[in-house]
Amino acid sequence: MHIGIDYTAAIQQRAGIGRYTRELVGALLRLTETEGAGHRYTLFAAAGGRKSPSVPPSSPSVRLRLLPISDEWAARLWHRARLPIPVEVFTGPVDLFYSPDFVLPPTRPGTRTLLTVHDLSFLHYPDHFVPKLVRYLERVVPASVARADRVLADSEATRADLIRLLGTPPEKVEVLYSGVDARFRPEPKPGEQERRRARYGLDRPYVLSVGTLQPRKNYVRLIRAFARLPDTGRVLVIAGGRGWLYESVLEEAARHPDRVRVLGFVEDEDLPALYRGADLFVFPSFYEGFGLPVLEAMACGVPVVCSGVSSLPEVAGDAALLVDPEDEEGLGQAIRQALEDRELRREMTARGLARAAQFTWERAARQLLKSFL
Repeated sequence: MHIGIDYTAAIQQRAGIGRYTRELVGALLRLTETEGAGHRYTLFAAAGGRKSPSVPPSSPSVRLRLLPISDEWAARLWHRARLPIPVEVFTGPVDLFYSPDFVLPPTRPGTRTLLTVHDLSFLHYPDHFVPKLVRYLERVVPASVARADRVLADSEATRADLIRLLGTPPEKVEVLYSGVDARFRPEPKPGEQERRRARYGLDRPYVLSVGTLQPRKNYVRLIRAFARLPDTGRVLVIAGGRGWLYESVLEEAARHPDRVRVLGFVEDEDLPALYRGADLFVFPSFYEGFGLPVLEAMACGVPVVCSGVSSLPEVAGDAALLVDPEDEEGLGQAIRQALEDRELRREMTARGLARAAQFTWERAARQLLKSFL
């Protein structure tokens, strides 16, 4: 079977769906060597002249086709101007085309399509997005879901949203969980504490949160909750690039310069060490389609406090303290409890390691391979 895959996010986005695509496709291609013999892959990307160091290793069964326009221009042509140029013009004929990033490009009649939808946060919290982006997503995501032959959801919560909010037939939607890479583990690498201190200036104990700066991540409430706690010498560290509507996060952080650090984007290679150095990981998001940082922190042996909404209880299981993201006082109390109760911390760490071990990219890739058939 000849399979086309939209690899654009892997090249254009360093975090989030970009990392998801790199991890999943990389695991798929490794698995194909032993379990997917006979499949050929063409990875398509609207790269806009960019080259990625994360392109999978060369193989006779894998081709990469880079379109010399950006992903933004591809979206304008395909989804705003609605030019009916099939993606096969660039990939060549394919039996199936898979998009891991919410939307499908035009395809030729007879080409089967598979689509991953990570969440429907733009429908739940439209005020957390730039209006122009909401209008775009409200138009193209439902249309792509309706056109896809099969849809993959990141969680049962997202699957339920697709059925309830978009009227997607239940039999059309399958849950495919993300995985945790093996580099997220409790054992530190030699010298990583010194590198962490030199690169990010983290010379005090810290509580960590990871994710793009945007309203959905609930960072303003997290900063306020942490700042109300007694000062034990720890700082709150927020790692994530600037997304949209993030100004209030920076303003709130600036009110507590001795208690809060906003690092900005952290390279993938530094994330495991950043997790491992934390006393606690906190993820108070209003809504998540999956919430991979929760599992990555657990895999590194760090206790977790996270929201008890959307997919997060499903992902965290009994290994985290769950809180109401609207309850600032309750969030602060959970942070304090997780920091002060040593027996609870040991129990959370053990449960977290066991929970994270259930999610692997190899398992996700094996399920994806079956979805192609």
